Amino acid sequence: MIEQPLPLWLDIFISVVVVLGALIALIGSSGLLRLKTYFERVHAPSIIATLGTWCIMHATVIYFSVQEHQLAIHAILIAIFIAVTVPVTTIFLMRAALFRARRSGEDVPPSLSDNTESRTRAAALLSGEEPD
Repeated sequence: MIEQPLPLWLDIFISVVVVLGALIALIGSSGLLRLKTYFERVHAPSIIATLGTWCIMHATVIYFSVQEHQLAIHAILIAIFIAVTVPVTTIFLMRAALFRARRSGEDVPPSLSDNTESRTRAAALLSGEEPD
């Protein structure tokens, strides 16, 4: 494959988008150092890193589409994969951390599914009594 030089305006635009994506990812990563609790630290980098990835994806799609004279799909697939997996992973990590914090007795928000009535019924069923 022979690479052809890009027009200067397109080269500058792609460079700006890549640098913008890198700066956004750097800002999100600085949240790891700046924020105090785990719940604050896990939220900021995941959202900002996704935005940075999308900026770099756009630059990659434009660059390879112009170079190869066809739409470069591989970068779009990577960005979609990151956009889907990052929020799901973040939710699982936060739920695990919340579970650990509750088990260790730390002051965390109460569970929305914690229902004392259902616990009473479950305890009655386990002990062989008829629930009310």
